[in-house]
Amino acid sequence: SPPPQGSLLYLDALGTAFPRALARRGTALLHWAPGCPRAPAGWPLPTLYCTPAPAGALPSRAAALRVQLLFALRQRALHVLEAGLAAELHDALVALRTEWPQLAQELALGRLSPQPGLPDGVRDQLQALLTPDAARAAELRAECARGFEGIAMRLWPQLEVVVVRTAHCSEWLYCDSLRQADCQGLPFYCPFYQAAGTLLGVNLWPAEPAPRFLLCPDWAFCEFLPCPANKEPRTVLLDELWEGREYGLVVTAHPGEYRCRTGEVLRVAGFHKQCPMVEPVRRESQTLSVRGESITEEQFCQSLCHALRMWPGARLIDYVCVESSLLGDSSGPCAPHYEVFLELQGLRDLSEGQRYKLDQCLQEDFPVYKSFRFKGSIGPLRLHLVRPGAFTRLREALGSPLPMPRVLHEEQLLRLIQGSVVS
Repeated sequence: SPPPQGSLLYLDALGTAFPRALARRGTALLHWAPGCPRAPAGWPLPTLYCTPAPAGALPSRAAALRVQLLFALRQRALHVLEAGLAAELHDALVALRTEWPQLAQELALGRLSPQPGLPDGVRDQLQALLTPDAARAAELRAECARGFEGIAMRLWPQLEVVVVRTAHCSEWLYCDSLRQADCQGLPFYCPFYQAAGTLLGVNLWPAEPAPRFLLCPDWAFCEFLPCPANKEPRTVLLDELWEGREYGLVVTAHPGEYRCRTGEVLRVAGFHKQCPMVEPVRRESQTLSVRGESITEEQFCQSLCHALRMWPGARLIDYVCVESSLLGDSSGPCAPHYEVFLELQGLRDLSEGQRYKLDQCLQEDFPVYKSFRFKGSIGPLRLHLVRPGAFTRLREALGSPLPMPRVLHEEQLLRLIQGSVVS
């Protein structure tokens, strides 16, 4: 369980910035953790949630998010939408776009439809909590028929804030997508920083758009490896950090886990009463490097967004990368290269020239990559478009509520995304 200070600091910050956020039954929780009805680093505050506990304990992520969405829709006077990850809220609102007629019917009748991944026993528990609400069903139909831009504020006019329990650079894509469309006009608050399954910091500034996390010294013992590492790396402690510098995080938190390198890189954003405030920058495991070129997920995403501006009408929904070594014999005799899988909105296909733009942007942004491409020791990037919903299924297959990987390392996940390629 998290340190009690984490709960108190979060509630104090949230209540100060958004006074109505702590209203009874004013929060909808959209989160899935196998066998756990509450989110990691959370705490049991049952009077705050309109979401019944059995909905979070469903064995299927898709079924859990759909049921949680249904119970959120019942409560018009919501003040907070809360999710463990931005991807979970994103997927729940994608389900709203495709399933709103059936959801409206369930609200009107007060009856759950049979769903895959919804065991009969849990269904009976949830069914007992439903009552018919024809007026709310009619409102849902009317608002969804108008489109989905700003749908959150139209369905829940008293919403004050979207709370995403943890922030990571891999989740920024979903936060941006929600801000631009479904959750238009709503502030986002990311209260916690977690690594290695441990709560390490809290964000005391809910109204600021970029999250900064105050590291709390007594929650875990943290050490920091300066980046880039020296030949003989030496860790430093909290009182030795410098503002503006980046550090790899080493944590000792649980019995039997001593000096664990988390693979997380943090940037020191400043100090609050001599205690450092940090921003997560990248995950070392999500670096692309087939020849030692080391392109981080943050850097790759910037190049991808650069290329996206040269594809008129295209909007990025999601993406993932693979190093060609994971393909085995199927990669053929070509030089090591990247394979990129994209879900786009607004474009059905890309020409060969458009596909090459991403490789071109990487060469412009990273001279080392350009040098390897010029010498032929890295082959041209291969770009694939996947059908809608492919990444929702990929997150379901991950099997745990962890931030989305941007570089796949498992053949099973690679085969799943390859099976969704349309171009």
